[in-house]
Amino acid sequence: MSYKIVVDSCTDLPAEYHKDERIEIVPLILHVGDYTVLDDENFDQLDYIRRVAESETCAKSACPSPDRYMKAYDCDADDIYVVTLSSKLSGSYNSALLARDIYHEDIGKKNIHVFDSLSACCGQTNVTYKIMEYAEAGLPFEEVIEKVEAYRDGMDTYFVLDSLDTLRKNGRLTGMKAIVATTLNIKPVCYAIEGTIAQCGQGIGMKKALIKLSDIVAKRTKNPEEKALMITHINCYERAEVVKNLILSKVSFKEVLVVDGAGVATTYAGDGGIVVTC
Repeated sequence: MSYKIVVDSCTDLPAEYHKDERIEIVPLILHVGDYTVLDDENFDQLDYIRRVAESETCAKSACPSPDRYMKAYDCDADDIYVVTLSSKLSGSYNSALLARDIYHEDIGKKNIHVFDSLSACCGQTNVTYKIMEYAEAGLPFEEVIEKVEAYRDGMDTYFVLDSLDTLRKNGRLTGMKAIVATTLNIKPVCYAIEGTIAQCGQGIGMKKALIKLSDIVAKRTKNPEEKALMITHINCYERAEVVKNLILSKVSFKEVLVVDGAGVATTYAGDGGIVVTC
């Protein structure tokens, strides 16, 4: 059976997968003041970071329309797997679901499953890689879904950002009981819980926060030899390598990937942000 994976553009994939015929990336729309851009292959990260820094208004995003997802589903593949941002953080998941229902009503029945990643960035990438692994092995559609959902449910997502302002102003921090004072240079270590954001630690300054992050990942990860460690960085490859090496000095993983963030990740994680999933 042929398959296709449809992902929204918060899925931070390595460059070689952007031209992979098995994958289609559905872009979100990014807004910074009066400037609007698609989060697609033309996204210029450095220009966008500059615009965000110079803007008096908060950057934000808009999810793809159901029609855009419909176009991605309209193909020759027998099985369609969709991976979206956490439904608690974006309307992308609901848009993809609506597109599936419309497709079934207007065009006909087809195997289409929408995965709520319960994560973002490299968390979506982690789910996507697992779909590819099982689909390439020739597993039936329903078995791929079952195994991938089990993997997702055992996956953890952590992050440390230079600033939480964009997340807070866009209402993405409702799960956090408190936000520490940035004037004290305290950097929270955050994680995803059931698709929302909470705090699990902190450090004074970025360096100590990243050390704390690596300690938490090493302590909390179960069966790492069966999992992939994936890191999204926003314009800070060297920082990501430090985090990777800190984690790997404590625990080993089946696979390791470091990737630069695309537009949605750049919007919410900000310049210098680090996201880790495993």
